[in-house]
Amino acid sequence: MNPTHLSGSTARSPLAWTMLLVVTAAALALDLWSKHWAFSTLAGFPIRIDRDAVLAGAYQHLIPRDLDPRVVLPGLLEYKLVLNVGAVFGAGAGRRWLFIGVTIFAVLFAFFLFAFWTKPRDRWAHLGIGLLLAGGLGNLYDRIAFGCVRDFIHPFPGVKLPFGWTYSNGDNQLWPYVSNVADKWLLVGILLLLVHAWRQGGSEPAKSAAAEATPS
Repeated sequence: MNPTHLSGSTARSPLAWTMLLVVTAAALALDLWSKHWAFSTLAGFPIRIDRDAVLAGAYQHLIPRDLDPRVVLPGLLEYKLVLNVGAVFGAGAGRRWLFIGVTIFAVLFAFFLFAFWTKPRDRWAHLGIGLLLAGGLGNLYDRIAFGCVRDFIHPFPGVKLPFGWTYSNGDNQLWPYVSNVADKWLLVGILLLLVHAWRQGGSEPAKSAAAEATPS
């Protein structure tokens, strides 16, 4: 890497670091608070997550089967408590340590992008990287502390796919997946980095950042 670039890089900018850390801390705090709030109140009583039961694969009973989702906006949003032992959309259940390792790598890669790919005044890119860090760290905390990720946000409940279409598993819901605030941070962060990459001429590091940050 060009030494001249390094001398004026974001890695040496206290203001840029401050923004990154404030965004990351605030977004991470909101994610962890929202998960705590959801699992403490939505059922009418606190849902206790037994980490040993989750790691043993006996976690289905931790959330009562007869617990109804809480409708926020009919057809648009409901809160539904789910324990996700996989990655994005629940894929890859049982590979917890793989997801932890990938998330740690993605966090380190995000710091690298911040320090050596962005410029000190690239505020929107720094915001995006901060959201990526918050999303990755929020779900990483869940995997370490609980053995799974706490999800509760379900958009478009009850809305069916058009024309009688179904997914490969036979599900015909428009959006059957339940997620959390950390996942939203990841999506927004990826979008901001892609826009920044497009404005910079589509550099490869940004495209890699989006790919690396995707695991929940």
